[in-house]
Amino acid sequence: MPFEADFNGLPAFEVLCPADQRLPYVFNSPHSGRQYSKSFLASSRLNENSIRRSEDAYVDDLFAHVVPLGAPLLRAHFPRAYLDVNREPYELDPKMFDGRLPIYANSRSIRVAGGLGTVARIVSENHEIYRHKLPVEEALSRVEEIYKPYHSTLRRLLAQTHVTFGYSVLIDCHSMPSSVKCQTTDTRPDFILGDRYGTSCSSDLTEFACSVLRNMGYSVSRNKPYAGGFITEHYGRPASGLHALQIEINRGLYMDEASHQPSAGFADLFHNLRNFARELTSMPDAALPADSIAAE
Repeated sequence: MPFEADFNGLPAFEVLCPADQRLPYVFNSPHSGRQYSKSFLASSRLNENSIRRSEDAYVDDLFAHVVPLGAPLLRAHFPRAYLDVNREPYELDPKMFDGRLPIYANSRSIRVAGGLGTVARIVSENHEIYRHKLPVEEALSRVEEIYKPYHSTLRRLLAQTHVTFGYSVLIDCHSMPSSVKCQTTDTRPDFILGDRYGTSCSSDLTEFACSVLRNMGYSVSRNKPYAGGFITEHYGRPASGLHALQIEINRGLYMDEASHQPSAGFADLFHNLRNFARELTSMPDAALPADSIAAE
């Protein structure tokens, strides 16, 4: 049985491309989708406001300036509550579905146990999404029709960048609730940069990004409590010239978390992130080792 994905007339995702890619960077915003179809809302026990709690609202807009700078931006229109591409393709909770999951599904991951699998059971603060169980075919259809094409597009962007420049840098863009605290200092950081504890990108890149943000007056944590998700881990292979860095932005800097509307701080943050992107992408190539084969 086919399932029609309707995102209010928009494609599930899109790539905003510069006229000429001048930078070895690809920016990705996988959780900022805010197109909730009527059929999806009808299947949910949450209202239109509550279901947005897991959304990285407006992060794609905050990074739109990278396109005229010379870097592509991949952004989702589908909401994270519908499908999470920052997971393995088949992290699925069998209790959510009518029907049997395929044997290759990972139903025992920590993320599934927490209700935040590829097809999530909850949004933040443990709010159940669905009124009833979903047909298992629907979950598999979301993976086939959206998840796999999304990652295919991301792989293509990174491969083209790698071939052109000899290396590529993925900046995976997210936001976090303002209530998030550092695990060691009990403070609420403005930014958290995740590099999988130094395994997904050059440490020079992470350190440089931290210093740029701190010089702007922001508080920055590294890897705690967010070290990077599936995307950062999956695409970051610095020994091969493939670097991936996750950036988490405190939502209190730019939006009203209750109404999900941009706040007065949005314009200032947009301006500062534009300067951040300019400085980050001007980092010397020598600090980002390229794959020697691709660079020849």
